[in-house]
Amino acid sequence: MGKSSQLQIDKLMGALVHQGGSDLHLVVGDKPMIRLHGRMHRLETKILTADDMVSLMKSVTPEKNQQELQESGTTDFAVGMHESRFRVSIHRQQYEDQANVIGIVMRLIPKTLLTWEQLNFPDPDIIKRLCMLPRGLVLVTGPTGSGKTTTLATLIDHINQTRYDHLITLEEPIEFVHPHKRCRVTQREIGIHLPDFNEGIRRALRMDPDIILVGEMRDYTTIKAATTAAETGHLVFGTLHTSSAPSTIERIVDSFPVNEQAQIRAMLTGSLEAIIAQRLLRKKGGGRVATFEIMVPDAGIKHNIREGQTYKIPSSMQTGKAKGNVLMDNHLFMLVTDGVVEPEDALALAHDYGTFEKKLKEANLIGFNPDMEEGTASH
Repeated sequence: MGKSSQLQIDKLMGALVHQGGSDLHLVVGDKPMIRLHGRMHRLETKILTADDMVSLMKSVTPEKNQQELQESGTTDFAVGMHESRFRVSIHRQQYEDQANVIGIVMRLIPKTLLTWEQLNFPDPDIIKRLCMLPRGLVLVTGPTGSGKTTTLATLIDHINQTRYDHLITLEEPIEFVHPHKRCRVTQREIGIHLPDFNEGIRRALRMDPDIILVGEMRDYTTIKAATTAAETGHLVFGTLHTSSAPSTIERIVDSFPVNEQAQIRAMLTGSLEAIIAQRLLRKKGGGRVATFEIMVPDAGIKHNIREGQTYKIPSSMQTGKAKGNVLMDNHLFMLVTDGVVEPEDALALAHDYGTFEKKLKEANLIGFNPDMEEGTASH
């Protein structure tokens, strides 16, 4: 590891920490950039060359991951520096006439867990009750960078402080390190301790678990294993890259062969306890805030799932608010009316753009734009 390159990566990571950014982006042909409050900003440094990127990569990447990058074109791991932890994603990409240059994205993992107030749940008591369930499936969903890992870390810590159980996490990579509190915590990393999530679940079931966290339910075998674990008496937390409760159900069902889809719908009806879909948006005055869609299945929603009527789920959630169901558009509207976020930022994330825009106009929270037809999305 070269000293000069180590000092350079150390300086760049230090700038990310000092400025309060969330991600550091390094690519050939541009200056380093950081994501600050959701927006990308260039650092006043040199434009990076292909040789710079190789040097930076080698200065921070373990030998095992360098080998994986060479073989598969991408690698992910976590690293500690500046008394912080970073999730690192390194990949090969095209740049002009160079077909195989390196790109690096480093995400700063917060040092401290967020409080319930900082997480901004519409009703934290609903989420705390989910943490105390004896069994079932709880899914936290959203696109990359939406705060799923941070949310789950706070939930896991709450369990760790309040229950006397064996908690197993399966992660890629391990980001938040959880000490033993009331729970015995076993953290296992995919690629180091286990080959994949499916094998991780299979092994976890032999380790006398009460609660299992599956860092990513990305394929049929993992989804089936996690759902089966929830059905057989364990509390399972998992994540998917979906943006709403209905799309989460569809993603799960569609991952199964057609002849098994009725079975997985029946399994979800019995084991699914909640879907927490989240996104991040800019907060007035700086920083970011989470907006949530929370589905806690009641009899109506379970009927929708069992019968394959996912299009009816939003309506069932609206009528089932007493159980804790919250539509994301309703939470977005609340954030606007409370003065937390700008109407335009909330509108960009609305699931039903036309209805949300009309609602904002009726509340005099947004003006009429003659260049935009009613109900036409700008994204």
